Amino acid sequence: MKHKCYRELTPFFLLWLTQSLSQLGSAMTAFALTLWLYEKTGSALDTALLSICSYTPYVLMSIFAGALSDRWDKKRTMLVCDAAAACCSAAVLLLLAGNMLSPVFLYLLNAVSGLMNTVQQPAGEVAMTLLIPKEQYQRTSGLRSFSGSLVTILHPVLATALYGAVGMYGVIGVDLATFAVAFITLAFRVQIPPVPARGERDGNKGVLSDAKEGLAYLRHNGLILWLILFLAGVNFVASAFDAALPAYVLSRENGGKAALGLVTSCAGIAALAGSLAVTVLPAPKNRVRVIVFTMLFSLGTENFLLAFARTPLLWCLAQILGWSVVPVMNANLDVILRETIPPAMQGRVYSCRNTLQFFTIPLGTFAGGFLVDQVCEPWMAQADPEGMMTALFGAGKGSGAALVMLILGCMGVAVCVIFGNILKQYERSDQREKL
Repeated sequence: MKHKCYRELTPFFLLWLTQSLSQLGSAMTAFALTLWLYEKTGSALDTALLSICSYTPYVLMSIFAGALSDRWDKKRTMLVCDAAAACCSAAVLLLLAGNMLSPVFLYLLNAVSGLMNTVQQPAGEVAMTLLIPKEQYQRTSGLRSFSGSLVTILHPVLATALYGAVGMYGVIGVDLATFAVAFITLAFRVQIPPVPARGERDGNKGVLSDAKEGLAYLRHNGLILWLILFLAGVNFVASAFDAALPAYVLSRENGGKAALGLVTSCAGIAALAGSLAVTVLPAPKNRVRVIVFTMLFSLGTENFLLAFARTPLLWCLAQILGWSVVPVMNANLDVILRETIPPAMQGRVYSCRNTLQFFTIPLGTFAGGFLVDQVCEPWMAQADPEGMMTALFGAGKGSGAALVMLILGCMGVAVCVIFGNILKQYERSDQREKL
């Protein structure tokens, strides 16, 4: 039985491994470009715009990209999008060789690459659904979380080492090599089963109608919609945390760049361990409850511990506690979506999910930075040196960021409690309908 299971998963393993390798190459290039641009401009805002340009098309165009993805052949869509992204990397290489590379070109190329990812991502999700037997959803989701965590841990180290040794040319060369492996494997070794036909009438509908169908599906499936909205709230808190963390660690007396690197690495290591655990954990009786409780644990322990901790050891512990359960949440969400949404609808619904679930990330990033710079740091600077606030959060720069961590911890708990009650009501409603 085990040998049969592995044979059934062979196409998934080929696609997962090669696509993960390509993602590592792309992440290395993105990181190296950040280093290159910061060296040229010395501006944190200029480097942040790289991420903004990549992410904006993803948020704005996901609904329409999913509708297109459902219409197009999944394999061809992935091949074309991967090739276009590789062309962007090659364009950077040519501009760099001609001494013509500038921030404007990088922003434009990042926007194109982000747009390609917007179309490729829902096609890839549907392809995975078609390749994976239903009983293997949780295990394969854990493997995908594992590879994502591994990419998070490795890409800064590898990119920094390559960039220092051979420069940007070496990093982009590795990126293009990993793309070639993934492209050839997908083109010649992986056969993706076709999606069940939608019917002639459905096939003649326009892209806008398809996008509306994705939204309509969510409106009529309240549990899925509220799960997505819950995670949008989680993403707001998490992205605000990401914006506040550097100010928190870099400004502390025993902090600095080395401490920030260590704390960041602990998040990746914890996620890696959580991903491995998911592959062997039994299926839970209530996946929705697992999603809510894991996020309550993550947002509560990490933020509250960071708010009052003073040493790198405790900061690392906070990251480990917060990130170790994230793969468990992702795996259970992945299983719910794949089991609930018909494959013929998944591209549209996943893309609507992307827009609704992730639009809060730029908002949270701005809110976290604003709270640190404009609200909490000025307030803590005026706090009584002998008062309770100073005793709780410390004195000097970084104490305001610690206060932000406490605020985010309270917000995270509130989001989990409020949405947890709403989701519980929808679960009860679904159980009554089944009876």
